[in-house]
Order: sequence, then structure tokens, then C-alpha cells
Amino acid sequence: MTVTRATSLPGLLWAMSFDGEGCGRLMEPDEVLPDLDAFGGGFIWLHFDLASADPGPLIEAGHVGPLPLAEAVFRPDEHQRVTVAEGYVGGVVADLARPGAKPDAAGHLHFIMGPRSLVSGRRGLAESPDATRADAEKGRPISSPVLLLETMVGYVVASMATTGRRLSDEVDGIEDRVLDGRVRDDRRRLGPIRRSAVRLHRQLLGLAAVFHRLEEDDAVRNLHGPAVAVAARLAQRLDALDRDVTALAERARLLQEEVGARVAEESNRQLYVLSVLSALFLPPTFLTGLFGMNVKGLPFTDDAHGFLYVGSLSFISAIATYGIIRALGIRPPRG
Repeated sequence: MTVTRATSLPGLLWAMSFDGEGCGRLMEPDEVLPDLDAFGGGFIWLHFDLASADPGPLIEAGHVGPLPLAEAVFRPDEHQRVTVAEGYVGGVVADLARPGAKPDAAGHLHFIMGPRSLVSGRRGLAESPDATRADAEKGRPISSPVLLLETMVGYVVASMATTGRRLSDEVDGIEDRVLDGRVRDDRRRLGPIRRSAVRLHRQLLGLAAVFHRLEEDDAVRNLHGPAVAVAARLAQRLDALDRDVTALAERARLLQEEVGARVAEESNRQLYVLSVLSALFLPPTFLTGLFGMNVKGLPFTDDAHGFLYVGSLSFISAIATYGIIRALGIRPPRG
């Protein structure tokens, strides 16, 4: 399967060749690309922008690996999966967006790995291919397509771990304030944290399932022993990170419930104060309304000290009401 030049491949972002020592270099646009199935002692990496070019012609021409596998891997469906066919391993895994992009802009990495080639592509924003390319250009040795794939997925795992640590720090700060009794708008802040943790858990769960399937696939075990070892390492890292993220989501949920309980307690205290004040002012309000009626026969109407008497009755009625409240055992809620 031979192609002539990189410019003949629509949507190709870059082509990078790696020698027998694992040193990579970017190939020129007009440079002749080697056969993906017989590239001497090194290997080649082709990375495509699947959103800007229709991969159909590339797939039909055999430029991205075996036809059935390429059709399964590079179709628009971005469900995380792994497939093995004709000695090649293909799959779709989650990737995180580049720094500064919106959280929902995370894309997926499509790849087909052969003995001496790795063909990858993405439709959304993704950071792992660019970061891996930068490492290779700086001289980091990558001796095989398997290690190239591990490097890219390693960046995904590291980005997810960074996100998890950031969320954990936010939860720690909220937890400290709650324990100190300084509850503010933390309940509203915990909602986005829980949502991000759950989204991250879903990505990790799907990503770990892909590499567990790759680790357990007999076809991969027979054809790509190093791929099985890489899959085992990545699955172990993903499982450990997923446990941490799951625990973080549970902490956020419990903390959200506690913050809600604290807010409810504070609301109950305020309602108690308002209720007591309403009860204390009710008898004086009744008395002032009674003596304010414009009818004959009201007591103290012609008495020079009538106002003093009515005021005293109002005060005494408020004290009596408070005494009744205490006698009935009505107490403010305790924190």
C-alpha cells in the first residue's frame, strides 16, 4: 500500500517518520511517504483532521489501514471502542480539549495501529496528538507505534488527573468552610463540581473498558504482545484514577447534602425568630386595635392616664405570650 506524497492525502495534518532509534521528524508536504506495511526498521505516524475532510476516499484507497477496520474506526460514531482485524488494532478513545477550550469541546481520538504504522485522526479539539508531536520534535525517543499510542493516551490520563486534582482542591476548600460554619453559596458551587466529576467518571469508565478489552483480546495477545502490556499499564492507571474520581463525586454529593442541611438549619432559626416576634406583637396589636375603635363605652377614654394603662397592658400581654411560648417548650433549632 504505497502513497506518493503527503499532499495527496486530504485532511492530513502531519506525517512523522521515526527511525530505528525512535527519533521522529516531521515529513515535508511534498515528501514521498513510505508504504505503511513495509517501512524498514522504523515506523510512520499519520494524523488527520477528520472534520475538514471526508475520510471515505482515504479508506477506500487503503491509506489508513485495512478497509473493514478503517470503516469501523473512522466513521462519525465516536463511541469508545476497540477492534482487531488482519493484524491491526483500531479504536476510538476519549481525549480532552486543548487548554482554554470549553469543557464540552473534548473530542475523541481515532486510531489504527499496525506493526510499523499508526494512523490517527480527530474531529473535535484534542490535546494529546499535539502534545505527543511536540515531545517527538524535542527529541523524546518513541521506538514503536505501541509506545506512541501509550504516549498519547498518557497525556489524556494526565489531563484527566489534573482535572480531578483541581476538582478535589475545590471540594477541600468548600469542606473546610462548612466545618468552620462559614456556609456561603457553596451548594451552588458544588453542582458544577459534581457534574464535572460525573462526566470525568464516564470518560474514564469508557476509556478503561477499551484497554481492558484490548488486554483480554486473544487476537491482540497473539499478534501484539507489547500492546497487551501497554493496555495493562494504561488500564491500571485508569482504574486507579477512576476510583479517585468516583470517591470525589461521592464526597461532593455528601457535602452538598450537608450544606443543604446547614442552610435549612439557618432558615429554621430565622423562621423561629420571625415567628416569636410575630407572636409577641400579636397581643399588643390586638389591644391597640381594640382601643382604637371609634365607639362609646371604651375604658380609659376620659382617664388622664389612659395611654399609660393601655401601653402597660400591651407590654404585659407580650411578656405573658413569651412566658406561654417558654412554658410550651418551644425552643430555637440547634445547630
